Amino acid sequence: MPTDPYATLGVDRDADADTLKKAYRRLARQYHPDVNSDPGAQEKFKEVSAAYEILSDPEKRRVYDLGGDPFGGQGGFGQGAGFSFTDIMDAFFGGQPQGGRGPRSRQRRGQDALVRLDLELAEAAFGTTRELKVDTAVVCSTCHGSGAAEGSHPVTCETCHGRGEVQHVQRSFLGEIRTLRPCAACRGYGEIIPDPCRDCAGDGRLRSRRAITVKIPAGVDTGTRVQLSGEGEVGPGGGPAGDLYVEVHVAPHRTYTREGLNLHCTVSLPMTAAALGTSIELPLLESDLDTEEIDVERSVTVDVRPGTQSGTDHVLRGRGVPSLRGQSRGDVVVTIEVETPNKLDERQEALLRELAALRHEESPDGRIQPAHKGLFGRMRDAFKQ
Repeated sequence: MPTDPYATLGVDRDADADTLKKAYRRLARQYHPDVNSDPGAQEKFKEVSAAYEILSDPEKRRVYDLGGDPFGGQGGFGQGAGFSFTDIMDAFFGGQPQGGRGPRSRQRRGQDALVRLDLELAEAAFGTTRELKVDTAVVCSTCHGSGAAEGSHPVTCETCHGRGEVQHVQRSFLGEIRTLRPCAACRGYGEIIPDPCRDCAGDGRLRSRRAITVKIPAGVDTGTRVQLSGEGEVGPGGGPAGDLYVEVHVAPHRTYTREGLNLHCTVSLPMTAAALGTSIELPLLESDLDTEEIDVERSVTVDVRPGTQSGTDHVLRGRGVPSLRGQSRGDVVVTIEVETPNKLDERQEALLRELAALRHEESPDGRIQPAHKGLFGRMRDAFKQ
C-alpha cells in the first residue's frame, strides 16, 4: 500500500471525487507502460493505481483516514486487490469506473422504410393525395410488444441477476484485471423470456400490410422524398417506429418536359402558317386535373407572329410548375418548329416557284450564320421577325 495515497496523487485530503479522477487520469496517462518506456514507469503506475483505488472507494478511504488497512491485510495493488480494468480505460477514454452500463432495453427504435410512388406530371406539379399499401413491422397484437406468451412475463436472468453483464477476471502483470461483458444467457437484457409469444417468436412485432394516406405537396419532382414520421418499421420489443420516406418518380408527359420549374413543349407549324402568322390553342398542364371542382384555366391562346422562324420560343410567364417552397411558378416555354413540305403536286410547286420568283429567290446562295451572335445581332434578328 502506498505510504500516502494523497501525496501519490498530488491532491489535498479534502479532494472530491472529480479532483481525484482528474489527478488519476493525468498520472495514469503519464506512467502507463504502453506510453512510457522508462524502467520505473510500471512501478509508478501501480502505485498511482493503488492510491486511486483507495481514495475512490468511500469505505477504503474512510478506513485509511482512520489509520487502518483499507485492503484488510490482503496487500496492495497487484496483491489480490482486484483493480478494475475500467479504471485504466477511464484514464485514457473518459469511461465510467464506477460500474458498467447495466442491462440494455429490449425496446429499440425501428428502422426507416422507403417506398416508391409513381405520379403523373400534373399530380407532381399541383400536389395530390394518395393511399399507399406498405409492408412494415407493426406491434404484435398478441403480446403487445413484450415478446412473452399470453399469461407469462419475462423473468430476471439467474446468470447476471438482472445486471445484463457479467464480470470476467484475468491475471496479468498489472494484477487482476476485471472486464464487464454482456451476459451471454440473456444477451445483455437482464431478463429472459421463458415462454415466448407464439405469433412473433418473442420479437414483439410482426410484418403486416397496412394502408396509409400520403399528402404530396405541389412542386415535387423525381427524387423528392416525403417524410412521414413514425410510419416506418416498429422497433424490436415494440419500440418506437422509424420514419417512412415516400420517394416520388414522375412519369413522362405526352406534351411537356420539365426543367426545374419550367415546362417545355414543341409546336409544329406548316411553313405557310409560320410565314403568314396564326393562333394556336395550347392545352396547359391544368387540363390533366381530374376534378371539375377546381376552377382553373385549362388552355391558352398562343399568337404566332408572321414570319416566325423555326426554333423561336414563346414564353408564357407563370404558367409552369409551382415552387415547392414558395408562391412562385415557373414558365411555359413553347418552341415553334416550322415544317417544310416534302411532297408537292404540280399546282403547289408552280405556286411556290412563282413566290420564289416574286421574292428573287430562284437561286439563293444561302447565308452563313456566325457561330456566336453578339447582343446587338440577336436584337436585330428579333426585330426582323
